[in-house]
Amino acid sequence: MSEDTEKNLQAFLEILGHREEPMGMIYTESMPSEGFSPKPGRLPTVAEEARNEVDFAALTGNFSCVIGMLWLARKKGAIAWFDRERFGCLGGAYFLGFMPEQLEMNVRYVSTGIPGVLEGERYLASPAVTRKFYTEIAPRPAPKPYCVFKPLSRFGEGETPELVIFFGRPEVISGLHQLATFVTDDFDAVRSPFGSGCANLVTWPLKYLAAGELKAVLGGWDPSERPFMKTDELTFTVPFSLYRRMLERWRDSFLTAPAWQNSVKKISRSRKAWNEE
Repeated sequence: MSEDTEKNLQAFLEILGHREEPMGMIYTESMPSEGFSPKPGRLPTVAEEARNEVDFAALTGNFSCVIGMLWLARKKGAIAWFDRERFGCLGGAYFLGFMPEQLEMNVRYVSTGIPGVLEGERYLASPAVTRKFYTEIAPRPAPKPYCVFKPLSRFGEGETPELVIFFGRPEVISGLHQLATFVTDDFDAVRSPFGSGCANLVTWPLKYLAAGELKAVLGGWDPSERPFMKTDELTFTVPFSLYRRMLERWRDSFLTAPAWQNSVKKISRSRKAWNEE
């Protein structure tokens, strides 16, 4: 990040009343030499599941959440990264593009479970609806071996994130939400589809972008990700091209008008309420 860009980002975050630097997501050929990642494991296939060759106990024992890894990275201003071996969970592997098809066991787990065998999360009403969801979201295959998340200031020369991710409470998110429409003239600039934490961070934004739609995605609704986020916190993900528009034009927007100062006061009260001042 250039010095001028970094100064502009800091000014933008200051007017938002936000103190956490956003993270960028990039796929890369190079394995990070530092940061947080899940323990290595073997990613099973649908064919192996059909032959009853999948060790689900080992998968469960090696579980870690993408949002959990990001939480560790956020606290340290560090990197979180994933690949076909360091995937954490079947959902993360699928939504980050390392797993072309989802296992039937996960279909059951997300929906009604298997009586006497597996307690279902009941996020979707039936296995059929869950299969439809997986078919419709159809994550893009990972274009390179490693999926890396890191603060924007840690992107080097020649590195450009595909996505930029903000973590914030509703008052801050309201500013980002309205700004997305301001810079695009699109009244549907922000979407909030069903999905896991990593689906809304990565899969949906990339899917919209591939379809030629420049959309921000509001997330943080998945109850399974909530333990790895601050109270009342949500996610707001934008393609890098939309982030650049926001960074270039925020001074022309409502953020520099008097009405926004009421939100800034509420943001300050929120920080005091959570002992973050």
